[in-house]
Amino acid sequence: MQSASAIRHVKSNIVLYGALVANLGIAIAKFVAAGISGSSSMLTEGVHSLVDSGNQLLLLYGQSRARQPPDALHPFGYGRELYFWAFVVAILIFAVGAGVSVYEGWDHLVHPEPLRDPTINYVVLGIAFLLEGTSWAIAVREFNAGRGTTGWWRAVRRSKDPAGFIVLFEDSAALLGLLIAAAGVWASHATGDARLDGLASIAIGLVLAGVAILLAREAKGLIIGESADAALVADIWRLLENYPAITAVNHVRTIHTAPDAIFVAVSADFEDALPMGEAETLIETMEAELKAADRRISSIYIRPEKGEDAVRYPPPAR
Repeated sequence: MQSASAIRHVKSNIVLYGALVANLGIAIAKFVAAGISGSSSMLTEGVHSLVDSGNQLLLLYGQSRARQPPDALHPFGYGRELYFWAFVVAILIFAVGAGVSVYEGWDHLVHPEPLRDPTINYVVLGIAFLLEGTSWAIAVREFNAGRGTTGWWRAVRRSKDPAGFIVLFEDSAALLGLLIAAAGVWASHATGDARLDGLASIAIGLVLAGVAILLAREAKGLIIGESADAALVADIWRLLENYPAITAVNHVRTIHTAPDAIFVAVSADFEDALPMGEAETLIETMEAELKAADRRISSIYIRPEKGEDAVRYPPPAR
């Protein structure tokens, strides 16, 4: 059983493992090429790939920590720790990836190095593009499988699993960075001006900064706490209204405690004549039905409350 579970875990993280292997190999090749050619943009790209490798390791660590079972200190589990590490990833992309890229670019603008044979740069960039493209294709395939017919941007905003869209954004930035680096190397040799390679490094840094800000914003929302999809909330509302003993549903509040775990809090007005024993049995039945309706529902709190005493929210659009 443990072996089957381990296999499922590896398959679920195929995007992270694929990106990690690709980035480690690419980083080594880029640093070697930068050392031989003296290219600022190649050095920047090497740092970029090294940071991406570290990011994948942090996300894998975050997923491992998030699977810890609930305890007395964290009764709803550790699922949201993954969101913390996703935020750390965004900070690293901004501080290390973008920061080093801009610094190296500026240094090469002020102190341009003599041009050397760019052949090794083009070879490494071509190989890197193939590897990054493969990783990107895997990330796109996995992301498309989860988003269905939902638009890309809306799917990212609604996603509660940061690992998938972080790798997707990193690989997209990496492919764009490779194109910028190639353009910088070519332009430097075509014009004989080594400073253009430094400008390419700065441009790569700006791309990374933009990606980091976007990822930080998404991670911040997950850390604060985001509700379940409106469709699920509507399904919960409709299920509760089907019980004759409930005269009104005051509100349904949800929050993701992990990418695949949702806490549901319900306030409902029960019939006044309903005996306490029957109410307890009814609540147990409702909880069982809700969990059966969606396996992500991990915890449920149902509060009997008079409509006039409760904060009322209209049901979501259906």
